[in-house]
Amino acid sequence: MAFDKQVANRIELQRIAYRDVRDKFSLSAQATCLCIRRVCEAYKRDKTIRPTFRKDAAMPFDPRTMSFKGIARVSLLTLDGRVIVPFVVGSYGADRLAMPKGQADLVRRKDGKWFLIVTVDVPETTPIPVTDFIGVDLGLANVATDSDPATKPHCGKPAERVRRKHNLQRKRLQKKGTKGAKKKLQRVSRKEARFKRHENHVISKAIVEVAKGTGRGIAVEDLSGIRDRLPAWGKDARNRLSGWSFGQLVAFMTYKATLAGVPIEAVDARYTSQTCSACGHCCRENRTSQAKFLCVSCGMGMNADKNAALNIRARALSKRALELVDLTV
Repeated sequence: MAFDKQVANRIELQRIAYRDVRDKFSLSAQATCLCIRRVCEAYKRDKTIRPTFRKDAAMPFDPRTMSFKGIARVSLLTLDGRVIVPFVVGSYGADRLAMPKGQADLVRRKDGKWFLIVTVDVPETTPIPVTDFIGVDLGLANVATDSDPATKPHCGKPAERVRRKHNLQRKRLQKKGTKGAKKKLQRVSRKEARFKRHENHVISKAIVEVAKGTGRGIAVEDLSGIRDRLPAWGKDARNRLSGWSFGQLVAFMTYKATLAGVPIEAVDARYTSQTCSACGHCCRENRTSQAKFLCVSCGMGMNADKNAALNIRARALSKRALELVDLTV
């Protein structure tokens, strides 16, 4: 009806379709409103296409159709009335169940397991006043390197081993082309994504803990055009570059820092790998190899990623100083 009448406004579509949907499918009033809202959200993405929904698509619930009964049971409104469903939640999630916000989605995974994905509104910790930052350089050989001299780079070798293993497996399965091979391809893809997500959680948590423990903020790269700045010659290198989710890592770092009260600053990271953190001289010849930085002007030598992280830190300090000047003026 939304596509036929070219209606994307939820209030207008509800006026047109509400009674017909309730009568045809025997839905409750609120369930009908949720269905109409979901249709409008899908239709607004591209009004030239009629949206379709999978049979096992996510089922939306809101506070009127869902309520928690303690930390082990949830009440869900179904076509047959209310049902009480037991669930399992870890301690991290249990602490936040008292803060639900907006809609939740009931999702059936491909292996048949059900998950209730709940959005929660966690109060932000008051940002700590900082006078210094930890610069974080992102890369491939080292996924993340911070400017703290006491910490080691977060090496990308474990992720690279997993990527190569799954890449070779994908090639064999794609060449085979059978129905079973296609199912295996889906499982391999999800497994690799889960591994990288876990690695991003571990790395971001470690950086935020160091920043919080030393009373510093975090300076990260502005990710705009990062895939153009990182060189990738050859098919395997391009696969390696596109396979790592830098955006996910920064997103995890941002929300963990916000919860911990650690300020986070995004800075322009162009030429940070070619600029000397000691004297400021910038040229391509300073970067003698992937791992080594040697300034042709002052002779300072150090790990190339540490040098870039120091430059990112310096830019965050300069940016914060300019902001303070603007405030005083």
